Amino acid sequence: MKITREMTVGEVFESYPTHAQKLANKLQEMGLSCVGCGASTHETLEAAMYLHGMDDIAIEGLLESLNGIISEQIDGSTILLTKRAAEKFLAICEGEGKKGSKLRFLDKLGGCSGYEYVLDFTHDVKDTDVIFPSNGVDIVVDKGSLSRLVGCEIDYLDGLNASGFKISNPNAKSSCSCGNSQSY
Repeated sequence: MKITREMTVGEVFESYPTHAQKLANKLQEMGLSCVGCGASTHETLEAAMYLHGMDDIAIEGLLESLNGIISEQIDGSTILLTKRAAEKFLAICEGEGKKGSKLRFLDKLGGCSGYEYVLDFTHDVKDTDVIFPSNGVDIVVDKGSLSRLVGCEIDYLDGLNASGFKISNPNAKSSCSCGNSQSY
């Protein structure tokens, strides 16, 4: 099935729950920041785009991007760091004098949806950790968080409205509109 302009925002998320966070990120990037609003779930993508002053060319571009996202295969056995995120992490390590650090990735209770992500530097690997090498960076995850985090993709966005590491988690059942916390 393909995402079409006639689909409601709610149908898009219901049809592709494992890609929901990436889809929401793309919609927000295109100026549809209301994706977290319950009222918008009944609007078609076309109506939402028109209401935000966008034309048919923008709608077609969005549909192409959204359909590209749903065609991506999710590897539920690993945790990935995009090339852009790996480069940013390594640059931060260099700038903060932490060259050779690994990326510790965990979630903890907190935020408005239940759990929030934590990214940190580490040199320590414990017996309770699993390491996922990705684009030249070792991602360290405690086995206790593994079932909630496996399948995640960590990206880095750099834009006028949002800059920082962005995590797409196919295990999340819901997340807050700001994208900083999620529930499972």
